[in-house]
Formats: sequence, structure tokens, C-alpha cells
Amino acid sequence: MDESPVIELVDLSKSYSLETRPWQRLWNQLSGQLQRGRQHAALSKLTLRVRRGEVVGVIGRNGAGKSTLLQVICGVLQPSSGRRHVRGRIAALLELGAGFNPELTGRENVRLNGPLMGLSAAEVEQSMDAIVDFAGIGDYIDQPVRSYSSGMFMRLAFSMATSVEPDILIIDEALSVGDGAFAHKSFERIMALKERGATILFCSHSMFQVEALCTRALWIEAGELRYDGPAHRATVEYSDWLIRHEQGQHSGGLQSSRFDTPQAAITGVALRLPAGTGPLRSGQHDLIIDVGLRVDPAAALPSLGIVLNGGDGRPVASAGNWLDGVPLRRADDGRVQARLTLPKLPLLKGRYTVSVYVLCDRAINLWAASEHVASFDVEQDHLEQGVVSLPRRWDHGVLP
Repeated sequence: MDESPVIELVDLSKSYSLETRPWQRLWNQLSGQLQRGRQHAALSKLTLRVRRGEVVGVIGRNGAGKSTLLQVICGVLQPSSGRRHVRGRIAALLELGAGFNPELTGRENVRLNGPLMGLSAAEVEQSMDAIVDFAGIGDYIDQPVRSYSSGMFMRLAFSMATSVEPDILIIDEALSVGDGAFAHKSFERIMALKERGATILFCSHSMFQVEALCTRALWIEAGELRYDGPAHRATVEYSDWLIRHEQGQHSGGLQSSRFDTPQAAITGVALRLPAGTGPLRSGQHDLIIDVGLRVDPAAALPSLGIVLNGGDGRPVASAGNWLDGVPLRRADDGRVQARLTLPKLPLLKGRYTVSVYVLCDRAINLWAASEHVASFDVEQDHLEQGVVSLPRRWDHGVLP
């Protein structure tokens, strides 16, 4: 892959005036004082480099600044400050139908927009049949586009944008309005562009699509670049933050808590992870949890429960020594050491926490607890979705 950047943004910001008085806005423009008054920072000091041939996802909430970022890269918007440099021909699918004149036919709009995308009139005519055929809108190509459905708009816009074989293709959620058959065709074309070395920026709310298509992803929040890295890690970081945000929790994650009683106390919980702190690989690595307890020697031997929680705090798996028929062992001074091993952990990608509970010998009364006392990450080599990878068998052919 060519290491030189085809997209380079340095300390780039984009702000909009929140001035509600028209005369004041006009005066600010005429006097060159656009930055006076209240401002909304759609992008804030963002630095980004994208190399030739990269396929980069852009994720984040509505209003986070994703569309503004893509419009600045395309040159539709000018930054308020900072530097933007783009090398190569750009084809963009931004707002649905943007650049189309509703009074002109689809064919006329292709002829009108072709030169704007760097095509000569002859190249437009040469590509016309292929554009119309891929769009699949039939005779509607000669009807005014005001009569088009949103899906027809998208078909024609996508067909035209990708027919020019751009150096950089930018897609802003436009494919969400397409039907299943056209979605398949469009992703086949995107993959073909990817294989030819085109740089692709793909904005979507579908984490599965981002992971399937992109090798890298950008998470934008409040105009700032929160994460830039491998797509599978970006989706985990974003999903984990989104859960915490919706629950009104702090960025530090689920809050740990603990309590002890005279009968028992949890003295330590330790996770044994690959490379010390590295993430577990789903279905490949063992999760080992070591627990230390202090138990009243005069009390009955307690029960130990361990719960794995998802990023939203909900239990996703648990184990109890009494359920498995394995009694604890207690030293004369009341110390208890226990280890739980979960071989080839089948949990799928995500961030998880460990909670430990000490109960009475009948596993009814709670004696001690340490909730969300430790955390670990899981990564995977495939696109399987959900929480856990279940054992399975496929059959085919003639079924009974």
C-alpha cells in the first residue's frame, strides 16, 4: 500500500454561527468577523491522514460531526481553520440526491453532473448505458427526477459516482435506502473499487457493515476524533461508550463496588490474560480468574459465585462452585484460594467485567461481594455477531 496520504487534515476545525439576528449575521460577514458571537464547533482541531487504498469507516451518533467531516474532505464545505489536502478524483454520495436538478430527467442530470466529476462530455456519453443499466431504473431515466423515489435517487447517484472509477469514494449512509438486491450489487462494486486500490470512506450506523468492509474506523463524537484504529476495535470502543452514555455513567466504565461481613471478605481478584494485559481471542484463549477470600474459621464453608458482565452491566455468564459440585478448601487461618478456568472462552468481541460473590454454605445469604472488580477485552477473527459463539453443526442435502 502506498504510504503517502491521499487525504490529510491538520488541526482542522469547522464552526457555525449561532447568531439568530439576521442583520448581525450579515454585519459579521461583511465586516469579516465571522467568529464573533456564539459558535457551534462541528469539528474541533481534527488531524487525520488516510493512505491510498485504505477503506475507512466513520462511526458516531447523529450530530457528532461525521457528515461535516466528509463534506469538508469533499470540498463542499470550507474549514474555519486548519489545513485540508486531498489528492485524486473524488466521487461522493452525501445527502440523497444532492446535485440533482429535480426538473431535469435522470439522463440530463447525468450529463450535467458528469463534468463536475471530471468527465468530458464524450466520456459521459460513453458511460451512459453502463450507468443506466447499473441503476436499474428503466424508462424512468428519461423522467424528471422529482418523480423518483428515494431508492431510485440513490441507485442513479451511486451508479454515476462509482462509474467514474474515482481515486476516493465517499459514502455517507446513502446505501441505507436501497433494497436488498441493489445493496448486494452496490457492495460488490465497492469491493471491486477496493481491490483496484481506491480509497474509500464509508459512514454507516451498521457496525456489521463497517467491520465487514473496513480495515480502519474513525469514531467521531462532538466534533472530536475519539478513536482511530482497527475497525473491530473502534466498534467495541464506540458501542461500549454508547452503553455507558445512555445509562448516564462516567467514561471510566461500570463502577465497581464491594462489601464484606464478619463471615467473609474478598481479599483479591486477579485475571490471567495473554501477554499480561492483552485482549483474549474468542475461542482461542483461556480466561483464568484467581480469587482470594478470608472466611471466619468458625462459620460453615461458603459458596463462591463468579459472574461475567457485558458492557451494559447485564450478566452474560456465571459459575458457582456448588453448582459444579466442587467444594472450596479453607486453611486453618480462614484463607481460601480458588481458581476458575474458562477454557477457550467462547464470548464474542466486547468489553466485559468480573463480579465475585461469596454466599453461605446453602448459597442463599450473601456474605461478601466485589462487583465489576476487574475487566477484560475480547477480540475475534471473524464477523460472528452476538455475545457467545455456540457449538453448532450444519447439515445439507436431503433432510428428513
